[in-house]
Amino acid sequence: MLKLTCLSVAALAFTAAASNAETLRFGHAYETSEAFHVRSLEAAEEIKERTGGRYEIEIFPASQLGSQAEMNESINLGTLDMGYVSPGLMAEIHAPIQLHLAPFIWRDMDHFNAYPGSDIYKDITAGYEAASGNKILGLTYYGQRHVSSNKAIEKPEDMRGLKLRIPPVPLLTMFADSVGANATPIAFAEVYLALQQGTVDAQENPLPTIKAKKFHEVQSHIALTGHLTDGFFAVVNGDVWSRMSDEDKAVFQDAWTKAASNASADIVAQEAELVQWFRDQGVTVTEPDRAAFAALVEPKWTEGNVGWTTEQVEAIRALGK
Repeated sequence: MLKLTCLSVAALAFTAAASNAETLRFGHAYETSEAFHVRSLEAAEEIKERTGGRYEIEIFPASQLGSQAEMNESINLGTLDMGYVSPGLMAEIHAPIQLHLAPFIWRDMDHFNAYPGSDIYKDITAGYEAASGNKILGLTYYGQRHVSSNKAIEKPEDMRGLKLRIPPVPLLTMFADSVGANATPIAFAEVYLALQQGTVDAQENPLPTIKAKKFHEVQSHIALTGHLTDGFFAVVNGDVWSRMSDEDKAVFQDAWTKAASNASADIVAQEAELVQWFRDQGVTVTEPDRAAFAALVEPKWTEGNVGWTTEQVEAIRALGK
């Protein structure tokens, strides 16, 4: 009679699990050097290990699977399993999910960090999940968005008439409209060329993104407006999520909670170092009067059809007080 050692039994079990592994595709728009990608690879490896090889996640960076809008739509349709998704795009299904993108709504990082564990966060994300059928695994800090251009920006008037590239997300026109800039939606992968060719005069992104995408090569100035504190959600297609056991769901949730926390910390650390780095590259970095910008934007938080309620804004503003 054939006798198998414990080691060989374990090896056979892992081989059997691997042969039945479900491969999931995870798409995002960021470079391989960025924290979003690095920490996603770690999460994928942890999931593979903790599920005994039943799940393998292939990470596709740098818009390989399409623009952010296309990947968002693919997740909704089930042709893409997972990805980092802009809340501005998710708002097409549930408008309040983008509330944290309202310009100048956060007092500081402590205020923003209070959001993911709050009741208002749970209420808003549950609304998106109910409306979409998809699952949110976490919110990763993307950074404070600043304006790069080829001229100094010290006050709101300096942005009047400026052709400002924004992501193709309606909410992000709020800042541009408030300061009199001409909001110009352009896909993320096309921004460098648009700046280089003068299709737009300026763009706005966090400092780590400006560096990773090399926008400073075609822009001479960065104004630290900090007008928007950005964060992206890790989203799983609803059909994919419903097929998982409760145990596997817990593994996915735990792995991506860690990824969100670690990537957020990485980005905060990078932001602290990059102001001087850009100056060392010859970029003029200025610190404009943020209060003057904020005063123009704040009335718009509850003006018109913004997609959320005054009560939700008040709940956000009350966090950490």
